[in-house]
Amino acid sequence: MGKITFYEDRNFQGRCYECTSDCPNLQPFFSRCNSIRVDSGCWMLYERPNYQGHQYFLRRGDYSDYQQWMGLSDSIRSCRLIPQHSGSYRMRIYEREDFRGQMSEITEDYLSLQDHLPLTEVHSLTVLEGCWILYEMPSYRGRQYLLRPGEYRRYLDWGATNAKVGSFRRVMDFY
Repeated sequence: MGKITFYEDRNFQGRCYECTSDCPNLQPFFSRCNSIRVDSGCWMLYERPNYQGHQYFLRRGDYSDYQQWMGLSDSIRSCRLIPQHSGSYRMRIYEREDFRGQMSEITEDYLSLQDHLPLTEVHSLTVLEGCWILYEMPSYRGRQYLLRPGEYRRYLDWGATNAKVGSFRRVMDFY
């Protein structure tokens, strides 16, 4: 079970909307989002309706300003509760599309992919267990992408515009 509250103004002021499950369109509930309180669960926020546009990963905590969640603007139009996972985490990444080329299996967070693996780009991947966040840059910075269990034959399948990958993080509610 998750709970997230969106506020139109900074520092948890203004009109607010509480959400406890996936919502493909938040537009009817608020016009802008400048602060968020996550009481429970891990969430992926999207700048456009129907889980489109820039993605922002949030876990339990207070975010008094959209810049605290690396937001590019005050536009949040959909959200998704990430299911809790209590088992192990496994993902296979490949240097080429359609699971070709060099393969590496990942089971832990990587602050900098290039420090651990010879891959400079990831063109396809398979999430075997757990949910992951892929970051475009090292140190969990840049564009973010939610990876649920399944196959991603090319980077377009996870919503990226290029194969650049800097870091990975397992989705866990206790950091």
